[in-house]
Amino acid sequence: MRDDLRGIWCIIAKDMKTYYLKPPAISWGIVFPIAWVLAFYLRNPVDFKGLIPGLLAMTALFSTTAAEAVVINFELRLGSLERLLLAPISIMAILLGKILGGAIFGLLMSSLVAVMCVFLLNFDLHWISFLSILLPALLAFSTMGSLLCLMVKEVFEAQTLLNLPRFVMVFISGVVYPVEAMPKALQFLAHLFPLTYAVKGFQGVSGVSQGANVALHAAVLMAFSLIFFLPAANLLSKKFE
Repeated sequence: MRDDLRGIWCIIAKDMKTYYLKPPAISWGIVFPIAWVLAFYLRNPVDFKGLIPGLLAMTALFSTTAAEAVVINFELRLGSLERLLLAPISIMAILLGKILGGAIFGLLMSSLVAVMCVFLLNFDLHWISFLSILLPALLAFSTMGSLLCLMVKEVFEAQTLLNLPRFVMVFISGVVYPVEAMPKALQFLAHLFPLTYAVKGFQGVSGVSQGANVALHAAVLMAFSLIFFLPAANLLSKKFE
């Protein structure tokens, strides 16, 4: 157990230094969500504070998955992950280190955007409640990214596969358009994606949506993490066979 914990920490530190704390990952994690939300706001100016929960959820999604394809697929191709097995560390710990690296980077980026919204836009946010929905969302997004990347071999394939659910979620998960106003079929589809519960959770903790069950949304996001983690661990094990 101690070796696994030490290995997880080393993987996180290495990935943060090598992949995440770089201009491309930072810009993809912050600049893209801000530009996307501003584009919709400028096209149809409304109360910008109503779009902030979607902005926070998008930042969490894109920052956690900013370098997933490189972190996993590139290292699998180079054989870097296989060399980790020479150390006293389990495959589960290797995967968890990769997932937590993305989640911690997402925590930094999402917290930065949240601080900007609070101080620059006077956005009302309860920080404890905010973290109670942010942390499960980060784990769900990072685990989803790991699973999708492990389903393919090449980095470009992983990037393509990641973009499909990310952009679908942006349009149907309530980021810029309420899920409740969509047709029933799209509402059902929206509730199959974790971003929907992240957006609703952020709306609840910020007071944008009254009566939102934040604890339920957090629990659903944790369930998504588990659903994504188990097949991801199985796929990673097969990569090492």
